[in-house]
Amino acid sequence: MKKYEFTDETVECDGVVLHRIVALRGFGDVEKGDLGGFVESEANLSHEGSCWVYDNARVYGNARVYGNAQVFGGARVFDDARIYGNARVFGDAWVFGDALVSGNAQVSDDAQVFGDALVYGNAWVFGDAQVCSGEHDKGE
Repeated sequence: MKKYEFTDETVECDGVVLHRIVALRGFGDVEKGDLGGFVESEANLSHEGSCWVYDNARVYGNARVYGNAQVFGGARVFDDARIYGNARVFGDAWVFGDALVSGNAQVSDDAQVFGDALVYGNAWVFGDAQVCSGEHDKGE
């Protein structure tokens, strides 16, 4: 059973049209009728678990949010990034590239997680921190 649908409200982000979502049923801390954030397609946010995109957060490209993960505030998740488990991405944080954020990890403030970076367990990335892996770790 679907837990959300698109509203008529859209925004453009990096040349992509994103759609605001609205909850069709209650789950976790979300009640039926609550407005969520913006996603490009249903592939970006799972209909299973209690995962949700809140506020003005944006998830697009091939990015996926699933499990019980939460993306909120002005956060952006894009490219091939994955947010899952009980992970939270919020503030103005960005997670992109092939990055994975999972477990109870949190990425907040203006932090960026990208490349092939893995943030998991109880890790917390915040402030202006940048976590990256792969070609980015040598300043290239």
